[in-house]
Amino acid sequence: MASEAGFIAEGEWHPANSSRAIPATLKEENGRLVAESEGAVLAAAVLERIDISPRVGSIPRRLTFPDGSVLETRENDRIDAYLRGRRGSRGGLVHRLEEFHPRLIAMTIAVILLAATIYRFAVPALVEVAVLVTPPFVPQMIGAGTLASLDRTVFEPSDLPEEEQKAISEGFAKLAARSKGGEGGYKLNFRDGGMIGPNAFALPDGSLVLTDDLVKLADGDREMILGVLGHEIAHVEGEHSLRQLYRAAGVAALVMLIAGDVGSGVEDILTQGGALLALSYSRSAEAEADRRSVELMQAAGYDPAALARFFSVLEEKLGDHGDASIFASHPGTPQRQQDIREYANELKSRSGAR
Repeated sequence: MASEAGFIAEGEWHPANSSRAIPATLKEENGRLVAESEGAVLAAAVLERIDISPRVGSIPRRLTFPDGSVLETRENDRIDAYLRGRRGSRGGLVHRLEEFHPRLIAMTIAVILLAATIYRFAVPALVEVAVLVTPPFVPQMIGAGTLASLDRTVFEPSDLPEEEQKAISEGFAKLAARSKGGEGGYKLNFRDGGMIGPNAFALPDGSLVLTDDLVKLADGDREMILGVLGHEIAHVEGEHSLRQLYRAAGVAALVMLIAGDVGSGVEDILTQGGALLALSYSRSAEAEADRRSVELMQAAGYDPAALARFFSVLEEKLGDHGDASIFASHPGTPQRQQDIREYANELKSRSGAR
């Protein structure tokens, strides 16, 4: 059949207003397009009177004859070749537009711009609203769940002597008493950090974790440890971890909204408190916590610049000399030492002036 003179394509012919399909051949005879089956003419008309659907990917083409009958064919390339010979390049315009996807490109750019705008302006605003309306049981649930999960998977009971734990706890209580939440708003937990190593972190409910490795790293400098704990108290005061959690959930929701799946990803972040530990505070949040640590230390009668010694130890003992600490949550070690000492001196000058 394909070798016959005038042959264009194979397809199925449908009578007008009928779903019945008859195998048919599309041919050109005497200046007309003819749909025929086994030698019988089913429909015929000149090209100008036949409505030919534009090409869109591999979707079958529909040739509608004046009598309402339709010949449907998947041989798009043959139809395009025929139309090019009769109409020039116009017949393939829609297909070329579809092939290069200009509308898809425009839509992609629009989606990217919209997503960037939402991330830059809407997400921060929604985060603040979420923090304001968060009921107290949510931070408590997240904190308890995270600590329980870490105790099962990472932490071991602390090996610090009871006297050491007691001395640090007493100093911590003095700091907490001068914080916004008061002494009852915080609880210090000692743990062998295992793979976490020397670190301290705060959970949204006011639970703080101090690892044995950080105490050993301090080498007897308890004020340095308290400076770190003051820094973590400040994160709780500023609700930084809760903000970071909501921001992560917001970004995940945005991504999954674009991808067509929202619920499961957001639910995973909100219900698995361990995700908190993977979040890094922003530089502004870290700077705020540094300054608040200086204030709490001075108010409690300790060296307000003790936190700077923590970063100095990071440089000396752990080789952190760059602009970003080995702790993802403590960037810019050298600069932060300087800022902490300058702010401590400023507070001392204010106190002396009074």
